[in-house]
Amino acid sequence: MTTSAIRCDLATLGAYTKDTIVSKTGTRYVDGGGYSYAAHAARVAGIRVAAVTRLAPGDRGSTQALVDAGVYVVIHESRASTLMRLEYPTDNVDERVLTVAAVADPFEPPDIAGIEARAWLVSASVRGEVSLEVLQALRARGGIIGADVQGFVRVVGDDGRLHYTPWPEQRAVLALVDVLKTDAVEAEFLTGTADIHRAAAILAAQGPREVVLTHRDGVLVLAEGSEYEAAFHPEPLRGRSGRGDTCIGSYLSCRLAQSPAESTIWAAAVTSLKMEAEGPIRRPVADVHAKLARHYGAADSDRREAGSQT
Repeated sequence: MTTSAIRCDLATLGAYTKDTIVSKTGTRYVDGGGYSYAAHAARVAGIRVAAVTRLAPGDRGSTQALVDAGVYVVIHESRASTLMRLEYPTDNVDERVLTVAAVADPFEPPDIAGIEARAWLVSASVRGEVSLEVLQALRARGGIIGADVQGFVRVVGDDGRLHYTPWPEQRAVLALVDVLKTDAVEAEFLTGTADIHRAAAILAAQGPREVVLTHRDGVLVLAEGSEYEAAFHPEPLRGRSGRGDTCIGSYLSCRLAQSPAESTIWAAAVTSLKMEAEGPIRRPVADVHAKLARHYGAADSDRREAGSQT
């Protein structure tokens, strides 16, 4: 932890999660947390990134990969790290069972002090991790606020499983958020409709000027009344966990300088590369441009590079 001012383009905020991932291919152990996946994705664009997290003292080493990627990491110690088990019982990557054995201590407004960012991305895992008061403190500081719905609708039940429950502060939180990230399942829970286009519009009407909605096949963005869509093209699909975090991290990193249309395609390409392996994306920007050229009908010379923001 540091008391000196940190200036960056994008700062992510969320607890580290120690993940156990179970699927038909076996069991893997991964250092997770939306804050980390998003920060890695943002660094691909070449921007200045900070990551603020909470974890148990014994898990401080989990942030080394972020440091190696050029991310400035701020650690707030917790009595425990969040311990999460993610089970994928079928080949449908959107069907999963999440259980939690421990939860990190919540963030408080002083935890964001000393960081100046053009944009903040709140990447919590469960409700209570980031409070309304923290969001209000971020809003008071200006800049763009992005937030992932999962950290507000998911609650740990008595059975240890994560359940979606009604969100009492939904209106208050969405009034503070500029860019809202959700997936298709969360969007249906919040709006009552399985139509992702209608769901995005309903959520946008509650405050966010942009909604980024991920689903099994790709990403839908509703920005200031216009829709943009792009498919995912992982070759092959090996890493579903962290898909949404990567998508919103890459979208926001590009959006700081580019249009919603450009940012949607950039996010789809970066997320596709991430899904080709477990853990956060660790691919060079050249691979993103190759993916864009191969699947999105745009050669490097035809697309302004997100990395030009630095």
